[in-house]
Amino acid sequence: MAHWLRFQQDNEKHSATGFGTLEADLITVYGGDMFNAPTPTGQQLPLDSVRILTPTQPSKMVCLWNNFHTAAGKLNLAIPAEPLYFIKAPSSYLAHGETIRKPASYDGRVVYEGELGVVVGKTLTNATPEEAKAAIFGYTCINDVTAIDLLSRDPAFPQWTRAKSYDTFGVFGPVIATGLAPQSLSVRTLLNGRERQNYACSDMIFAPDQLLSRISCDMTLVPGDVIACGTSLGAGPMRPGSDVEVVIEGVGSLRNRFE
Repeated sequence: MAHWLRFQQDNEKHSATGFGTLEADLITVYGGDMFNAPTPTGQQLPLDSVRILTPTQPSKMVCLWNNFHTAAGKLNLAIPAEPLYFIKAPSSYLAHGETIRKPASYDGRVVYEGELGVVVGKTLTNATPEEAKAAIFGYTCINDVTAIDLLSRDPAFPQWTRAKSYDTFGVFGPVIATGLAPQSLSVRTLLNGRERQNYACSDMIFAPDQLLSRISCDMTLVPGDVIACGTSLGAGPMRPGSDVEVVIEGVGSLRNRFE
């Protein structure tokens, strides 16, 4: 198992981005392509000497809705026959430690949703579940931030893209963990230190390999793309000044402040 991350290193002469693996508080720097035979450079950096970036730069973040049996039962939703999803705009992406901002143009509630993210490691088109499983690079933490009151403001057109794609609403990281069995994982979300979500990934309606396979039949997935597996019970509103943390044991802890 490894934990991959991207970082930015600034000094008086220049600013540079890089990537590597994290163990304890030490980054082993790699070169080349994270998804295609990266090679260690021999350099190591203390974690506190760099700024953490999003662990990948996805061409798209595909996010699931109604993908947990428990939540579907509680909300009296039918089990979907196929994955139901939307896409967050790349301009919404936000890294660990950065600030989630309430949009100036929106005065309603802003909601946190802690989720497991699947990072694609190979190009997928019309993939079988077996091919999709082999193409999973690893897993990350996601906070699928939502302007919840906007979703149904116009009864003729649910505004999923707009409500989910404000700047800073696509929060993920800080690392990508490899070599994990997703069905053994649990997602916890803490708001100001108080646990608000705690659910098992084994409760998914569509498991990660099924999601990648089904979605790849609709659109090509490329290395670095992220699939947000959806959330279960406990998602709720944040007040400005709140700290929110998504924790997945074995993956990591994604912490951000909401202002």
